[in-house]
Amino acid sequence: MKIMPCPLNGPRNISEFSYGGELKQMPAPTLCSDAEWAAYVFNSDNRAGVVTEWWMHNASSYWFLAERHTVTDEVIRTFDPKERFNQRVDFVAPATLAEATV
Repeated sequence: MKIMPCPLNGPRNISEFSYGGELKQMPAPTLCSDAEWAAYVFNSDNRAGVVTEWWMHNASSYWFLAERHTVTDEVIRTFDPKERFNQRVDFVAPATLAEATV
């Protein structure tokens, strides 16, 4: 049984997780072209070696980052995204109370 250490829930069976893709620099959503956004969303480097990736613990819906060696499949470490990010990116303005009650 393969185990992955979840930063929130501790060591869990790998079947409890979903892979979310490689961590990569996001272009400015309101400034980039459709082609740049599509490349960001759909393309990956697929490098051999240690890669930082997004993973989600399915039961808790907790997203975190993992450093994993793509050749050996060894998880080197997992950590909370707050180690890398200090602000949230909102793609749309929050709904007003009037919009939310319609």
